[in-house]
Amino acid sequence: MNDAQVITLAQDALWTTLLVSAPILVVSLVIGMVVSVFQAMTQINEVTMTFVPKILGVFAVCAVVGPWMIGTMVNYTSRLLESLPELAR
Repeated sequence: MNDAQVITLAQDALWTTLLVSAPILVVSLVIGMVVSVFQAMTQINEVTMTFVPKILGVFAVCAVVGPWMIGTMVNYTSRLLESLPELAR
């Protein structure tokens, strides 16, 4: 295995991680910003007010986008396992 193959594997792993985690992170960020703006406008400083909507949003995103996320991870894993004999040379 040479340097180019290692870099390609690392890039593919990072790209897959970014793709899989992006929907959850974006929804969490948007919900956090909306709740923070609401808290700033109303001057309500309740800690649980930020966690409950984020948990519900993340759960909803996982329910909707979950099959795609799993499919992407399975695709990456199968590509990695298929390339093992070539990498072992």
